[in-house]
This record gives sequence, C-alpha cells and structure tokens, in this order.
Amino acid sequence: MVSIIIASHGEFAKGIYQSGSMIFGEQENVQAVTLMPSEGPDDIKAKLEKAIASFDDQEQVLFLVDLWGGTPFNQVNGLFEAHKDKWAIVAGLNLPMLIEAYASRLSMDSAHEIATHIIETAKDGVKVRPEALAPKEEKAAAAATTNNNAGRPGKLEYGLARIDSRLLHGQVATAWSKTVNPTRIIVVSDSVAKDDLRSNMIKQAAPAGVHAHVIPIDQMIKIAKDDKHFGGQKALVLFETPQDALRAIEGGVPIKTLNIGSMAHSVGKVQPNKVLAFDQDDIDTYKKLEQDGVEFDVRKVPSDSKDNMDNILKKAQNMLNEQK
Repeated sequence: MVSIIIASHGEFAKGIYQSGSMIFGEQENVQAVTLMPSEGPDDIKAKLEKAIASFDDQEQVLFLVDLWGGTPFNQVNGLFEAHKDKWAIVAGLNLPMLIEAYASRLSMDSAHEIATHIIETAKDGVKVRPEALAPKEEKAAAAATTNNNAGRPGKLEYGLARIDSRLLHGQVATAWSKTVNPTRIIVVSDSVAKDDLRSNMIKQAAPAGVHAHVIPIDQMIKIAKDDKHFGGQKALVLFETPQDALRAIEGGVPIKTLNIGSMAHSVGKVQPNKVLAFDQDDIDTYKKLEQDGVEFDVRKVPSDSKDNMDNILKKAQNMLNEQK
C-alpha cells in the first residue's frame, strides 16, 4: 500500500489528518508532519525522515503538501530527488484530495498513479455559492452532470442501502461514495421530501459527478417496479429510519442488505454503542427486517470492522427492560 505524508505550516496537517480519519476511518502508513513557528528547515527535514522510516513500505510514498514553494515543500522536494521514479508530491492540499488519496490506495499501487488521479478531485472540491459566481465552464459541467445517464436502458442497480439519521454527510459523500461509485444518491424519506430546506441542502452536498435526489417512500416503490427514469444507474440509497426502510422493502424495493450507519439519540431511546440508539419500535422493526431476510452490515465507514447486529439489539433490549 502506498504510504502518505501530509506536510504543512503549523498544525494544519494534523487537523486535516484528524478530519480524514473521521470521514474515512483510521488509516495505516499515514503521517502528519508539521513545521511550527519556532522551527526551521532542518527540523522539518528530520521529522520527514522519521515519518518515512516508520512506514512498512518506503518504496512508494505520496507527499501531500499545503503550499508549493514553502518550506515543507522545499524539504520534501530535497528528499524526493533521489526517489522521483517512485515517489510523488502534490501541493495545494485540501480535504477532498486527502479522502481521494485514501480511497485510491484501495485500487492503485503507485504514488505516481494516485498523484495523477487526485488532482481533479482536489479541484472539484472548490465550489462557490451563489452558483452564478462559478466560472462558466464549471456551470456548464454541472448542467451536463445533472442530465448524465438519465433514462438509459437497464435496471437500477442498488449499490448500497444505508440507514443513517444524518443522511448525506461527509462519511457518505466521500468514503462510501468512493467505495460504491454510484451515479445517483437517492434519499428516501416522506418527511425530508416535504422539507425544501433539507432537500436542497442534501442535493448540494452530493459529491462531484453524482446527482442526488430526495423522494417519498411511495415514489421509491414505484421506481423499483418501473425504473425507466433511473435505468442503467447505480444507486446509493439512504433511509433516515429503519421504519422507512421496512416500508420500502415490504413495498417491493429489492434491498437484501442494509448498512447501518447511525441512529440519533432522543428521549425514550437507549444507546448500546456510540452511534446507534433504539426504542422498542426500532428493535421490533429490525427484527421484522431480519424476518424478511434482510442482512445487516453495521459499520460507519468501509474500513471499520462489522459489528454484530443481534448482539447490539439484545443489549438495547436489556437496557430498555431495565428502564421499565
């Protein structure tokens, strides 16, 4: 696996490393290297050498640096010269670039290949509102994406179906989207479909090249039976609650596995782990889904280990029983 060094002036490298871990999960063979105000070129060079020495694979190293021509870049560049046939440097670090680098390591084996690949993602991550302020070519590309692949022949492919009370957020828009590679993200919720503000925010949060939709449950059931509007598409389907998922599946949406991401805590619910909260109706709903043959994939991001849903439900039931 390609090793990664994130280098910056000040604590920026450590902060963006933490943000990347929150969204994509903890990563092996990644080091954050900082140049602090009291330090000079020799200090950061020593830190870089120590970080490289810590890697399992020192042959393929990708450096993500904050500023071209700055001291971190210059010191990286000095080390790079002896390894430029294998190592690569990309300056202008932003979070979309880092997430794309993490995702690319799953399928790409060279620092050069990843460096080439992540540049467009880093550029696409820079957006502006109002949209009228965007360059003309960017607005044209956005319009083309909106109509991309609509109504092609074929069946709608369900790449991932997820229950997440936060719906479309960083972990979904980056980590899961990079793993699933959907052409469409479909939020299925009666309540959100009636809420113009939430619907618009979700549509705007879609990653570059992916169109997001917010539709009622009955509309999703109709699409499952006649998917001419999404024919040939690959969907990442998001439900806010297990009750919405059950209604859709029993209505005919052909989902066999549900990824369980997060369920927000509220009054009357118990929380058997850090991200999932249940009341009795939630527990009964998951049991009904299980009876219908649905399997559960319990994890926040693709790199997490899968939790056992039966054990989580038993713990939640015991906690509810103790409250009575």
